[in-house]
Parts: sequence; C-alpha cells; structure tokens
Amino acid sequence: MKKILGIALLLTLTMAAKSQVKIGFEVSFKEPQAHYAEVEMNVAGIAAKDYVDLKMPVWTPGSYLVREFAKNVEDFSATVNGKPAKVQKVTKNTWRVFNAKAATIKVNYRVYAFEISVRTAFIDESHAFLSSAGIFMYPAGMIKNPSTVKIVPFGNWDQVNTGLEPVAGQKFTYYASDFDVLFDSPIEVGNQEVFEFTAAGVKHIVAMYGGGNYDKERLKVDMAKIVEEGTKIFGDNPNKHYTFIVHNYNNGGGGLEHLNSTVLGATRNAYGTERGYKSFLSLVAHEYFHLWNVKRLRPIALGPFDYDNENYTTNLWTAEGFTSYYENKLLIRAGATNQTTFLNDIIGGLGTVINTPGSKVQSASSSSFDAWIIGYRPNENSKNSAISYYSKGEVVGLLMDLEIANATKGAKSLDDVMKAMYEEGKVKKRGYTDAEFKAMVEKISGISFTKFWEKYIDGTADIDFEKFFAYAGIEATKEIASPNKPYTGASLKVDRMVTVSGVARNSPAWVQGLNVNDDILAIDGVSIADEMRSVRLPNPGLTLEALPTIAKKQVGDVVEVTVKRDGLEKEDFVNFERKP
Repeated sequence: MKKILGIALLLTLTMAAKSQVKIGFEVSFKEPQAHYAEVEMNVAGIAAKDYVDLKMPVWTPGSYLVREFAKNVEDFSATVNGKPAKVQKVTKNTWRVFNAKAATIKVNYRVYAFEISVRTAFIDESHAFLSSAGIFMYPAGMIKNPSTVKIVPFGNWDQVNTGLEPVAGQKFTYYASDFDVLFDSPIEVGNQEVFEFTAAGVKHIVAMYGGGNYDKERLKVDMAKIVEEGTKIFGDNPNKHYTFIVHNYNNGGGGLEHLNSTVLGATRNAYGTERGYKSFLSLVAHEYFHLWNVKRLRPIALGPFDYDNENYTTNLWTAEGFTSYYENKLLIRAGATNQTTFLNDIIGGLGTVINTPGSKVQSASSSSFDAWIIGYRPNENSKNSAISYYSKGEVVGLLMDLEIANATKGAKSLDDVMKAMYEEGKVKKRGYTDAEFKAMVEKISGISFTKFWEKYIDGTADIDFEKFFAYAGIEATKEIASPNKPYTGASLKVDRMVTVSGVARNSPAWVQGLNVNDDILAIDGVSIADEMRSVRLPNPGLTLEALPTIAKKQVGDVVEVTVKRDGLEKEDFVNFERKP
C-alpha cells in the first residue's frame, strides 16, 4: 500500500509540475512584404536550471523530408527578468538560453517565409500562411505541454483560420493541448473568403485565399457528400470541427493533411471546367480521407514524432497509396464522377506502375522507407530506379480490394479492413505494424496474404492484373499502345536548346549511351532547328521519336543523333525498337 501511495504521489507531483509551466506565443507581421513573421515566446514556471533549450522541428508531419526549418530563423534573442540573457546555438535546430535558474524567459525571433507550398510558410503583403512546424519552437522535454498562440494580423487583415481551439474572450488567440497538436495545425491570416457547411454532424470551414472562379454553393454540396462517404466507411467522424485552407494560385496544386484541417493548393480559374473541378474534389477527397488514414489509423512509426530526425516506416504505401485509391472511391460514391472515369483513373494508375521501369527495381515497402532520401528528391534517373509509394500503393489497394471481395464472395472489402484497423488503433492507442495490418487483411478475407505481400509489397513482381480484374468480371489484356511505331526511350525538354531530359532503362537510347543533358544538334544531318519547326510547343511530353525525321522511321531502322556534351560534339547511333 505504501508503494502504491508513493507512486500516486509521484504522479501527482509530476502532473502538477507540468501544469505549472506556461508557454505562450505571439505572432505579428511588421514587414510582410519582406516575408517575415515576428515571433515572441514566453515560458513561465520553468524548473530551477542553468539553461533552457528551445528547439525547432526539422520536418513537418505528412511531408517526409528533412527541410531544416531552423535555416529561416533570424535575430534570436532572449531576456530573463527584463535583462538580456546569454544565448548559444548548440545544434542546427537548438538554441540554449542561459536563465540562471530563473522561472521565466522571453524569447524573440524572426522567421523568413517565402516558399509557396502546402508544407512551408509563406508571407507577403496579401496574407500569411503559417506552417506551424516551421514557425514555433518548443522547450526540450516539454513536447507534451500545452501552449497558446496569439495572432496579431497586419494592417487591414481581418481573418484567421486554423484547426486550433479558440481561447474564449481573446480575439485571434488559440490553444494547443500539446506541441504535436500545434505542429499539426497550420494557420491562415489575411482577408480570405470564408464559408462553411455541416456534414456528418461536424462543422466544416473553408478558407479561400487568392480568389478564383469557384461556385461556393456547389462546393458546399459536393464537399459535404465526400465527408459523408468517408464517414460511412469508418462509422465515426472524430472531429468537432474541421478547416480547409485553400490557396488558389495561377497554377497551384498539392495538399497536406492535418489532425482536423488540411491545406490545399488549387488553380484559381480551373473550377469552371469539369476536369479542373473534379481535380479539386479529388484533392479534397484525398486529404479528407487522411483524417482517418494516417492521422488516426497510422503506421506505428508515425507518432509520437521525433522532430529532430527522420521517422522511418515501410507503410507509406498504405498511408498514402491507399488514400490515393480511396479518393477515387469516395468520388464515385459521392456522385462526383462516373463509372467510366473511375475505371479510366484506376487503369491510369495501373499504367503508371507498369510503365515505370523503377517498379522492377524498388518495392512498395522500400519506396516507403526511402521516402526521406528519394521520394521528395527525384532526379533524372528516378523513374528507372524507384517507384512512388503513392502509385504503387494505389494499385496494391485495388488488388487487395479485389482479392478480399473474391475470397469472401463479395461479403467483405478493403473498407472492412480499414474500419477494423481504425477501431483496433483506438483500443491500442498506437499505430499498427506491417505484420498487424497483414494479419487483419487475412482475418477479414479468411485467406493467406503471404504470397501477395512477397510479390506486391516487399517484392517487385509483375502485376497479374488479368487475374484480379477477372474477379470483377472485367477482361483485361496487356497490349503495346503503338506496336508499329519506333521507340527510343529518350524524353526531351526545350529551353534555349533541345536537351535530353530522361533516358528509360534498357531502351535504345540507354543502350547506345545517349545521356541526360545532351543537347541535340541534328538528326540524320537535319538540324534540330529544322526539326522543331513542325513541333507544337509547349509540349511537356516531347520525346525523341516525336521529331519529324524519326517519326518517319520504321522499327529496326538506325538513326544518327548528333549531340553536344560538355561543349564537344558527339555522334550516337540509335537502333529503333518497339515500345516495351
């Protein structure tokens, strides 16, 4: 009994000590036109120590790349009891404040924010987007402590939107229960248009920056349908409120999921076309599905997070790839697309995998693990050596769904696996391992998935799509799209020169040694300037065989390609083949 009381007393004291520490931020914008945020951080109730370490994350959850946010911090300074304190930077993302055992410190720093993406902060005279992991610091060892954030809008800015909880009676002031929540809650500040809708019993706020030709009444209806269809799968919508932050640019795209919000990039004048509108709804469906898949139903490595280092997992093919698969399922269930388009999207994803040489080199699990060094850093050889966990995972999701349906005679589907894993995660209060996910698939389907895992997840086997589509009553065949046309395997880009931008593995261009960055000078003695006169530009899909002289060739012919490499002319002879 004494031991139990002692433990209880220790826990009480520890919790009391934690609650005594108060952390507050104030963010203002003195020079938004120069892309700066001014951050003031106050920490009170610190234990008597000689110093406090303040740390900034090196990455943001959902985007698997070390981005070194600390590189954007300037003018870091601190005061203790109103007097300047000694500050020392001890690691790339850690500032040590010597507080001489004082209980309270005040820190000021500036953050430069001028990178347009859903993952990074951006500030100009029109608005401020605060990607929180790149703005806020946390005291070492206090990641679970709560904090408040006060936003001081610039000039005539009058809107703040975020998934954080508002503090009652304090305008533009918000509360985060811990730093995991703060870092997972982006903030939009400016004059964005805001509208809302209710779906699945949850209030949804849409903050539109940048204008555009969107119809907000139509969006309310269609976005609500997507929310309802996602909620049906899991039988539960875990949020009290949800915020969509939408950045409309001349040519925008991308999305990043958060705990009860998302940031979407869109093209401001694309809403008026069915293709553009569907593309936006696809993005909405993808990021909203992450509300469950990743933010709650997650690989075990993805939380609690280590903000100093990479967080490795072999399961991004489920976290992201399955989400890509489900974005199409949500759209057709919500009536936002038709069956023909749905099938074309599925076949397009399958074709991407089949036609990417790297799919024979890198597995889905390896692609997930290496996201930190490959996924966000593609080069000219990436298509030959790697496969995206998005595209491969989307295909795996399709195959798994069909396999489960076939094994259970249509009684079960991948939906049942996702819901069961979601419920299990709530009970275990942690993420899943790869083995646990496989075990659930086998439990739901009633069959072994060991060979499936070996072939399609941990291996690089050819996809037996004829078998899987037959489960759905679809006859599928693999055919060469253009069997009688010559194929070189070299893609081109046009700037001041016509330059080789890619060479496919084992293609004629690969075998004959044509290099990326080779400048094309002539084809069979015909100058490249003459060749390009009949080519329509811009043409992002331009290939060597699209040039007029080569287009006239037959399979088996040889062509002389004159190139300049490192300032020197060189001749290559390319023997045409059929497209593999």
